[in-house]
Amino acid sequence: MEIYNTLTRLKEEFIPGEPGQVKMYVCGPTTYNFIHLGNARPLVFFDTVRRYFMYKGYKVYYIQNFTDVDDKIINRAKKENLDPLALAKKYINEFFVDGDALNVLRADRYPKVSEHIKEIINLIKLLQERGHAYEVEGDVYFSVRSFPGYGKLSGRSLEDMQAGARVEVDPRKKDPMDFALWKAAKPEEPSWQSPWGNGRPGWHIECSAMAGKYLGSGFDIHGGGFDLIFPHHENEIAQSEAACKQPFARYWMHNGFITVNQEKMSKSLGNFFLVREILDKFPPDVIRWFLLSTHYRSPLDFDDEKLAVAGRGLERIKTALRLLYEAMERPASGEEEAGAGSSFHEKLTLLRLEFEKAMDDDFNTALAISVFFELAKEINILVNGMGDKISPEAVLAMEQAHDLVKEFNRVLGVLKEDPVSGKLVLETSGEDDGLTEGLVQLIIKIRQEARSKKDWSTADTIRDGLKELGIILEDTPQGVRWKKQV
Repeated sequence: MEIYNTLTRLKEEFIPGEPGQVKMYVCGPTTYNFIHLGNARPLVFFDTVRRYFMYKGYKVYYIQNFTDVDDKIINRAKKENLDPLALAKKYINEFFVDGDALNVLRADRYPKVSEHIKEIINLIKLLQERGHAYEVEGDVYFSVRSFPGYGKLSGRSLEDMQAGARVEVDPRKKDPMDFALWKAAKPEEPSWQSPWGNGRPGWHIECSAMAGKYLGSGFDIHGGGFDLIFPHHENEIAQSEAACKQPFARYWMHNGFITVNQEKMSKSLGNFFLVREILDKFPPDVIRWFLLSTHYRSPLDFDDEKLAVAGRGLERIKTALRLLYEAMERPASGEEEAGAGSSFHEKLTLLRLEFEKAMDDDFNTALAISVFFELAKEINILVNGMGDKISPEAVLAMEQAHDLVKEFNRVLGVLKEDPVSGKLVLETSGEDDGLTEGLVQLIIKIRQEARSKKDWSTADTIRDGLKELGIILEDTPQGVRWKKQV
């Protein structure tokens, strides 16, 4: 397995620090609003990374933080007339609603800034003792020039960074690029006691303290969006390695931006879309499929039509599965088909290898999805070549195909699995307790009765009416099938 390491700007063979175990830290959201699609991309992608490591047999220890102490939270809380920590808690709960909808596995831990003040203070004290931090009137700053490796993640010199960055003007700093580790308390803001007086942490120090506590130095993978490379992750490296004098994380992974008309999605530009809003238009499995349809390091351009295209692609997988499930319900004939089973098994083996090859090459989900399409194609060929009765060899082939679909899906995490039947859930439009299925089947029955009486006008009216509602009927030798149009 090879991973592109932002730190070295090379694809490197992945070798875990401890055999059979992967330790991951992924930066989570600042909890002052619902998550937008730009937040959802790393959420879904790094969940897929985790799932693939699990597929490969690793034990994964996965940490994702919540920033619940921040200027944005404080400002939003004032507008909503809420306590800042109460506001953060509200949006942490909403984060889980969206994450669960997108089938994101829960992290092993979700550390919060407000619950790790002691660890943050101790880390700042250590930096001060080692000459990397200084206090000015209750504020504590990190001295970037005290850390010779500053800039190694972004690959830029201090002078270049200073010229290109909007640096807060503060004449009390020794250097304009120095950044806050601790901020002196202001009226009506959350604050905690510290050796430098009441105050609260700066943004960057939180991840160094929490990753260090739960994973230690030299853990395997630190992940986040491309926009976090500088200054957030650059500052994390400086703080952590200045304090501990050893590498902080071994592999740094960053996903590309979501764009809208080739322009980065951001709240400041006003072109961001909340996941909650998109879920009102598209099923969550389609959104996840869309987010994985492009290689994670490439930009991903968003609009409704691109999501609709992703939905039509996912429907190809679902259609193959519906055919498979229908065929698996047919009676077995007891007659063997010589050679067919072994040939199909070989095809499945090759597809599994191709899927793993794609994922082993820096988690190329776009290529892995193309292999998934090939599997769907093979399922269609298998099922359409069967008669009304199924040979035992064909039954085995279908079971193997179903197992491979579930393997691929457990990595990509697109479809949810029914815990009782073990089948994948193909309809995600709402929790209607089977009402849609029952109503459509009733309408199909009425249409079939019309056809049996040669009342073609009524049958066509029913078919066309359902199509207008987004329900497509397909007349096949095995009966009428229906699907939702995406």
